[in-house]
Amino acid sequence: MTTVRARRFGAWYVAEHRLLVMRSYLQTIVISGLGNPLLYLYAMGVGLGSLVSSNMGAGAVDGVSYLTFVAPALLCSAALTTASEEFTYPVMLGFKWNPTFFGMNAAPISPGQIIDGLIIATTARVVVTSAVYYGFMQLFGAVPSAWGFATIVVATLTALAFGIPVMTYVATIEQDTGQIAMLMRFVLLPMTLFSGTFFPLTAMPVFLQWIGWISPLWHGVQLARVFAYGASEPAWLTVVHVVYMLALVTVCWAWSRRIAARRLNK
Repeated sequence: MTTVRARRFGAWYVAEHRLLVMRSYLQTIVISGLGNPLLYLYAMGVGLGSLVSSNMGAGAVDGVSYLTFVAPALLCSAALTTASEEFTYPVMLGFKWNPTFFGMNAAPISPGQIIDGLIIATTARVVVTSAVYYGFMQLFGAVPSAWGFATIVVATLTALAFGIPVMTYVATIEQDTGQIAMLMRFVLLPMTLFSGTFFPLTAMPVFLQWIGWISPLWHGVQLARVFAYGASEPAWLTVVHVVYMLALVTVCWAWSRRIAARRLNK
């Protein structure tokens, strides 16, 4: 019976294990989950946002205040950063440094279920973190639309659209010689700066705008702005945002499962 349950619910057991591991750094999760939105939204609303509004008026950017413009982007960026934390070093840990994935695979839990469990646990953390962030956005009056709550779903999808491809790459690493650190430094940080997060993508030179077009963060940010304050864009572009991010999630999820099967079933 135990074997049957493990084979049927293996992904949920892995997710439970991962959530229990998160308890070891729960204090960090709580502090960052509460501190980041408070500090960033305060800085953008009272600090930089007030300067922008005083110089450019109440509809400073995209017809809304700077805080309203940047808040959905900060939400998506925070969700993406959370996913990158869970899909990098913990994945490397399970495959290499403390190979718990091999122990799980020795039980009746398949490599695919291990990947599924990691995604379930990370999704749970991202949803909670995003909901807290959204609560602070409401507190600061940065969400004028009644559909603003949908930004939580958008932020979660954005996080997975970046995090799962990252997990796919990390799962291929046999020896960490700084690849993950370089990924954070040369991919995550530039993507945040070149994805229309703090200013419209059209404000950048044309020859740099392609970075935003291929970035899941830009697609997520634009979609979040549609729900947060009714940002105007063609319906076909909204569809492109959703399809692009879902494609990244679907393809890389399947790819991750294949890589895990290859590594764990040697």
